[in-house]
Amino acid sequence: MQLELFLLNDLIADLPQAVRLQRLVVSLRQHFNAGAVALLRLEGDTLHPVAADGLVQEVFGRRFTVSQHPRLSAILARRELTVFDADSHLPDPYDGLIEEQAGEPLPVHECMGLRLHIESRVWGVLTLDTLAADAFISQARQALEPLRPVLEAAIRMGHLEQENQRLRLSLQRGHLARRVLGKEPPVLDTEIVGQSPVMQNLLKELLVVAQSDLPVLFLGETGVGKELFARYLQQHSRRADKVFVQINCAALPESLAESEFFGHVRGAFSGAVADRAGRFESAHGGTLFLDEVGELPLAIQAKLLRVLQNGEIQRLGSDSSRKVNVRLIAATNRPLHERVRDGAFRADLYHRLSVYPVHIPALRERGADVLLLAGRFLELNRSRLGLRSLRLAPEAQAALLQYAWPGNVRELEHVISRAALKALSRGAQTTDIVTLPVELLDLEQSSDAPVLRAATPLLPPIAPMRSAAGLPAPLIAEAGLNMRAAVENAQRLCIAQALEQSGHNWAAAARALDLDASNLHKLAQRLGLK
Repeated sequence: MQLELFLLNDLIADLPQAVRLQRLVVSLRQHFNAGAVALLRLEGDTLHPVAADGLVQEVFGRRFTVSQHPRLSAILARRELTVFDADSHLPDPYDGLIEEQAGEPLPVHECMGLRLHIESRVWGVLTLDTLAADAFISQARQALEPLRPVLEAAIRMGHLEQENQRLRLSLQRGHLARRVLGKEPPVLDTEIVGQSPVMQNLLKELLVVAQSDLPVLFLGETGVGKELFARYLQQHSRRADKVFVQINCAALPESLAESEFFGHVRGAFSGAVADRAGRFESAHGGTLFLDEVGELPLAIQAKLLRVLQNGEIQRLGSDSSRKVNVRLIAATNRPLHERVRDGAFRADLYHRLSVYPVHIPALRERGADVLLLAGRFLELNRSRLGLRSLRLAPEAQAALLQYAWPGNVRELEHVISRAALKALSRGAQTTDIVTLPVELLDLEQSSDAPVLRAATPLLPPIAPMRSAAGLPAPLIAEAGLNMRAAVENAQRLCIAQALEQSGHNWAAAARALDLDASNLHKLAQRLGLK
């Protein structure tokens, strides 16, 4: 009953949804004496961790394909509580990922799982694992089922916020009717993994920019994922249900560039045996993405400028013009202003393309996101290679955080894939929990000039406040955190305690902390509490 009251109090508290769900799983772990507790949201045929306690950090980047994990599949198959006794032979999805046994096969243990619903739709699952013998006795099993309404209410609060946001986007795009009729076109996977402040701010910015038709120029180093961000922008724009056409300007021969962009008529040149539409016509009504736009030949730049000015194209060999309506997104890893200065890029075209420039941060600027991305690539390789489990040794995690990543996300993907293959070639079995040591990463060989940087520490998750019932309180700091991280954790603790003592009244909490209310809100937002 004390746990249920605690969870109910969190429902009415003014908390960010991520904080609410994290407090929920920490409380459940404490109450049931579990080794790990996780909430996973179902998206298509995969389960995405949204809150977890007792699992390694990189689990948040993993996507668990339901068909590949029998226990998760069994939990989703029934509405009632699912229990896996100690003698169950079904493989555990968290093999090697529980903090207490990281990298080791899980000992014989019990698991519990609940399928959770939002209205009549399956939302996802709650899982509890224990490493203690007979920890989930019948009383504990019976105590979990009555908590279902509170758990689903907590999830519903965040779900309603997401649905409201989706509804606003649909109305702005003008295709709400198609959605109601069930005719919404399939959306490509444009999920961007990242919880760092710089990434969260960028994604918020792109949601705003997406609603305009202004040309956007993505700037960033090689391998940061500019195409992924371009697709994300398009999928959140009014043209989300229209075509997305991509052209790699660096791979375009100058002799064919004009025909590729604008099309041609029969007989325009040797080999033109029929009329052909160019990329601009193909993208009519939708989005045209010009990747590596800094590599465009000067002659094509002049013709591209005319299209941007008057919205008309002229097929090669034709005397007539055609109107096109295209939202243009461009990307480059070149400093275009320097190419303008050197005469390799037209200044007028540069200004047309960079109406709204967006800088994509390098991986070394994203802190602990590197571990989330590593988790995604580890799970992809585990599935691809048919492994029981694939994870990183603690030393390997530290090395990933310290490496400068000159090749960014693409380099990280290659490093993980190469290390997994090396582990198999050196005798690892598909039935093993394969732990990748730091030496298999070959980080010093993955770049001509690797540069180490100070690691951005992983902050401990925000935990529930300690109450008279003995519920856990947030940590001030953990071993290995630097001074800045420790100070930020202490600030989180002070704010959380002030909010609890003031009944989650922000103005009263600000007075108790001797802070201006607006400054408290800004500080809480910077610390991830809002």
